[in-house]
Amino acid sequence: MPGGVHTDLLALGRIPDPFVGDNEKKVAWVAEQDWEYRCRFAPADAVLAEEKVFLICEGLDTLAEVSLNGQVVGAANNMYRRYTWEIKHLLRIGENELLIRFRSPVKFVQAEQAKRPLKGVSQAIEGSPHLRKAPCQFGWDWGPQLPPIGVWKEIRLEGRSAARLEDVHLRQRHGERNVTVSVAVAVERWNEAPLTLALRVTSPDGHEVWEATAPIHERSATAAVAIENPQLWWPNGYGDQPLYGVEVYLDQRGTVVDVRRFQLGLRTIELRQEPDQWGKSFTFVVNGVPIFAKGSNWIPADSFPTRLREGKGPGASLEQLIRDAAATHQNMLRVWGGGFYEEDAFYDLCDRYGILVWQDCIFSCSIYPLDRADFVDDVHREIIDNVRRLRHRASLALWCGNNEMEWGWEMWGWAEPELTPEQRAALAKMAEREWRVQMLLDAINAIQLLPDWRTLREAYDRFFHITLPGWLATLDPDRPYWPSSPSSNTPFHDVNGQRQGDAHYWEVWHGRKPFTAYREQFPRFMSEFGFQSLPPLATIRTYADEPDWNMTSYIMEHHQKNAAGNGLIIAQMTENYRMPKDFPSLVYTSLVLQAEGIRYGVEHWRRHMDRVSGTLYWQLNDCWPVASWSSLDYFGRWKALHYAARRFYAPVLLSIEDVGTNMAVHVTSDLRQPWSGLVRWTLETLDGAVIRSGEEVVQAAPLANTPVVELDFGAEVNDENRRRVIFVAELWRNEELVACSIATFAPTKHLELRRPTLNATISGQDGQLVLELTGDTLARFVEISLEGVDTVFSDNYFDLPAGRRRIVTTPLPTGWTLAQAERALRIRSLYDAFA
Repeated sequence: MPGGVHTDLLALGRIPDPFVGDNEKKVAWVAEQDWEYRCRFAPADAVLAEEKVFLICEGLDTLAEVSLNGQVVGAANNMYRRYTWEIKHLLRIGENELLIRFRSPVKFVQAEQAKRPLKGVSQAIEGSPHLRKAPCQFGWDWGPQLPPIGVWKEIRLEGRSAARLEDVHLRQRHGERNVTVSVAVAVERWNEAPLTLALRVTSPDGHEVWEATAPIHERSATAAVAIENPQLWWPNGYGDQPLYGVEVYLDQRGTVVDVRRFQLGLRTIELRQEPDQWGKSFTFVVNGVPIFAKGSNWIPADSFPTRLREGKGPGASLEQLIRDAAATHQNMLRVWGGGFYEEDAFYDLCDRYGILVWQDCIFSCSIYPLDRADFVDDVHREIIDNVRRLRHRASLALWCGNNEMEWGWEMWGWAEPELTPEQRAALAKMAEREWRVQMLLDAINAIQLLPDWRTLREAYDRFFHITLPGWLATLDPDRPYWPSSPSSNTPFHDVNGQRQGDAHYWEVWHGRKPFTAYREQFPRFMSEFGFQSLPPLATIRTYADEPDWNMTSYIMEHHQKNAAGNGLIIAQMTENYRMPKDFPSLVYTSLVLQAEGIRYGVEHWRRHMDRVSGTLYWQLNDCWPVASWSSLDYFGRWKALHYAARRFYAPVLLSIEDVGTNMAVHVTSDLRQPWSGLVRWTLETLDGAVIRSGEEVVQAAPLANTPVVELDFGAEVNDENRRRVIFVAELWRNEELVACSIATFAPTKHLELRRPTLNATISGQDGQLVLELTGDTLARFVEISLEGVDTVFSDNYFDLPAGRRRIVTTPLPTGWTLAQAERALRIRSLYDAFA
């Protein structure tokens, strides 16, 4: 242990791989059964010698009864909680038997739903809001219905004598040139002998130590140290991430009876909301510096999370995913409220890589029984456990109450009255043309099952605007709270507005609007928006055989959990590109389509960083192999979007705002110091013949967008030639190319592209494969790969205008020669996808 029923049965060969084909359906029975785990163990003599012995279960998933040597110890009903039971009186010298009986989560939620129907998401097994278990495990519009069962976190025996640390609260107070680190502890004790609290802080390099002690008075104590000239922790791209070591000891007569260890980043953080000309700002400020949040939304990285803890799963590791987010200049991840509070390793990585965490509490897109005192009491214990566990984290930026539930109450029809037959018929007719009306109608149909919706809405209001923020103010007074995402912090009014708060924008996906619609949006903080793609072909091969390689095949639709998803991809594809010639080309085109759409939005919002303070695209990662909104697929393969993120989240961004024949060039800087360079621009034919050119000196202001030049090509571009000309802007610094961007005067599908001759020169240097690419005509979205191996290139899916040179590197695969790499090298562009 840890272990889960599905993964254990899979390891034993008792079930097929749930991620292959439609095996998800074939293993549905697993979650519908009750299961038992047994283990026999002999406790160490040192443990038995302690005054008290505790059985600590860090995570039981979910409905569990725990017995030791035939005696029931306790029960669990919340996967997010830490359960602790004192068991010394039940332990034997020699062999002991621990038994955990798990009840079916599916049967439980179905039975509760029959008694009291609650609104959930349409792709999920009904009734999930009744159980404190990750909502997405019951199904989502990117996830399978595979609710796991088992011991999903560590389970252990812990012996203690005299006393133990019940709660440890680290805080920091920043002065001009010093930081005071303080600790407050609560102690559980079993004798009256004196106890001492000891605090020890070690510098990041281990060379300096600060110490303080204090006596324990009854059950509590505080201690503090002052650190002069502290090394501050910064988000990725704004500075370094030094981490101080912190040890908190409980001492009795020279014997350490308990100890806790932490890594601590010293920094201040606030959520600045100040009135301005557009409404009210929504800006994260770290160490006094306003941060433009560049990031994405995080979902559980495996449908079976025990595999991540064991490090034995087929998917990407937590380290790989967080590292690759940081590699694309991301500085914030939103831990979405439909999953779970992540394990310590996740936050360790975020602390190390400088990734701020927007932490949702685990409520999402549903109506929960918050009018039940026992349910709220259980959630209170859940909040205590997780806030105490996470509040010392440098990366933890904000607590958010829930995902999209306030929006649901305002806009999704959760609180709508009964409709007359005439009104229902009129809405149904409108729904044929407008997806939001259909969504509203679906919600209204569901709400008829909830005669107590007024009670539930009042309970929602009370919980997320009074109860939960009250708990958090007590447990973590140094962290901002936000009631819901999206929210304007004006309950049930203008929830997804653009004057204040955060916004989710889904009109481009669900609403079928063009990517240009992003430029009509000016939210104060864009916390969700996205567009889907298929996963890379290598990933599709893991779940679909070649006869199933068709967008409307049974298996391809089974691995597309958004009902209209494949059709929406094709519809947007035909608006932008020519129809691909075969399935591999379709996969490639879907990848570049997704990347281009998200790029278009992010570049617009970064140009308006004085008004918009962050963009978190949906989503970073996947929990299984599937068509989705992710930029990293389940195996960690980089989609075109992830490469694009490395460019559009670069600290210094070059972008083009194109309106008809007008081209405005911008440089946006997240640097804390001025930046100078040069923009060289050309109006040229697809084959590189220059029609007009120029260059502009750039003096980019820190933490700001700088308009460089605005050009009108109305005299040069007309209906006759607009399909044969492009605008190219290049950003240079010290004669090195920093970035290249192009804009077209016609949709890419209408460009008169011809097959590019792409020449690649291969060399090796310090274990790196170095490719030098040139082309004789515009090559759009150049994709580079090495057949038979997964590798990450320094750049990929980029535009290569005629006559330009691009150097791309990647680690030479272990054991490979340059000759092998040359034989495995594959290069294609958009032209190859349809010609």
